[in-house]
Amino acid sequence: MGAEGGEVVRLGAEETPALWAFLGGLREGEVLGGTVAAVERFGVFVALDDGPEHPFFPGVGFLTIPELSWRRIGAASEVVSVGQRVTCEFLQFDTWNGEARLSLRALEPDPFQEFADRVQVGRSLPGRVTMVASIGAFVEVADGIEGLVHLSELTVEPVESPDEVVRVGEEITVVVTEVDRVWRRLALSRVRALRGPDTGTPGSDA
Repeated sequence: MGAEGGEVVRLGAEETPALWAFLGGLREGEVLGGTVAAVERFGVFVALDDGPEHPFFPGVGFLTIPELSWRRIGAASEVVSVGQRVTCEFLQFDTWNGEARLSLRALEPDPFQEFADRVQVGRSLPGRVTMVASIGAFVEVADGIEGLVHLSELTVEPVESPDEVVRVGEEITVVVTEVDRVWRRLALSRVRALRGPDTGTPGSDA
């Protein structure tokens, strides 16, 4: 398997000259077609249309989980299945495993950037709590767009755990406090939403 699979594989140009020649001829950003050959917990192998067979893997192309979709997913099977035709962007030549690292999401519009185009800091938005962690709560405010409400921004009164305030699936109102386009991070505040716009006093839903 590749590096993600846990088994160490090291291939060289001498052992697989045809494979090395093919991979070495690819250029970053090149669009490649292929067929999903295997779906694993750590990623997806793709048999590329014009590529040679790999001596160990089901396909020469490989998609890590994050490169399957801009949205957070639990498993690769949520996006692709064995035998499915895919069109991917070439990212880099993995010289350790002799693979073409690919991306599905690179060929799709980034929903975060589209969100950032239309939503400004200070905007109040409805959202749904999708996950609770020690640092705070993650809230989905648009399709595939999640932001973090830090523990300190969940409630005016100090609490030790987010689940003292919210629970997964709960609908809440939040205010956008930061939009980081580079790191694709969204910071939100429930406290500011409770206080109401520019009043500094709690709203009716406090």
